[in-house]
Amino acid sequence: MRSAPVFPDGTTIRWAEIPGREPVRVYLHGLGASAAPYFAGVVTHPALAGHRSLLMDLLGHGVSDRPADFSYTLEAHADAVAAALAAAGVGEADVIAHSMGGAVAILLAARHPRLVRRLVLVDANLDPAPPSPRPGSSGIAMYTEDEFLASGWEATLARVGPHWASTMRLADPVGLYRTAVNLARGSVPTMREHLVGMDIPRTFLYPAVDGTVADAAGLTASGVELVAVPDCGHNIMVDNPDAFAVAVGEALRAERESRNVGV
Repeated sequence: MRSAPVFPDGTTIRWAEIPGREPVRVYLHGLGASAAPYFAGVVTHPALAGHRSLLMDLLGHGVSDRPADFSYTLEAHADAVAAALAAAGVGEADVIAHSMGGAVAILLAARHPRLVRRLVLVDANLDPAPPSPRPGSSGIAMYTEDEFLASGWEATLARVGPHWASTMRLADPVGLYRTAVNLARGSVPTMREHLVGMDIPRTFLYPAVDGTVADAAGLTASGVELVAVPDCGHNIMVDNPDAFAVAVGEALRAERESRNVGV
């Protein structure tokens, strides 16, 4: 395990690191998750192996610190990741990011463009999501912070199922709640608006069962490549690791003409 302080008070981000060649690949997890349990099974796949890879836990999640005075906005998460990458000696990186981590990755690329050379977003959040009674950020955002800490934390763990709960229970309840609320609120401009305005190679992986993604035409028109991955749900890298690894490996090759493809 590697680590780097990201604030003057010593607040630390930690990650699992696999040595290899440049360019560096950085893997960011989703809400209530941890990078190693979600990505360790794919980074050594033949389609992805050989590169220096950082499986990084965001603040409030996994093995990283849980600062009580941190805002847990998407922007603050992105700035903390940027500080960790700088401390790790990472320049331009390929960033592969799942769900909420994809929203953070978009803000990372927008706010620290010299750190990101390519984005591979894995069913990432692109738009604000109003509170609703469903698992994930919109469900957590239905609570007040006091309600979540009193009873919503346990109710959420029971509702999300054993796989997600196994990493969510490692998260700091306050950090999880504030991150979820800020993810539901989104960014200004929105994550989608940031994404379509970028000129770096960008790929968006999504489950084929979903049929399409919102405003697919707008994404492809801006140069985002959409890749439908079969036989999976939201956790693509867990549900179909072979297809995930092949899709990411293809996305990280030399820039190609943007087009819709299926794996």
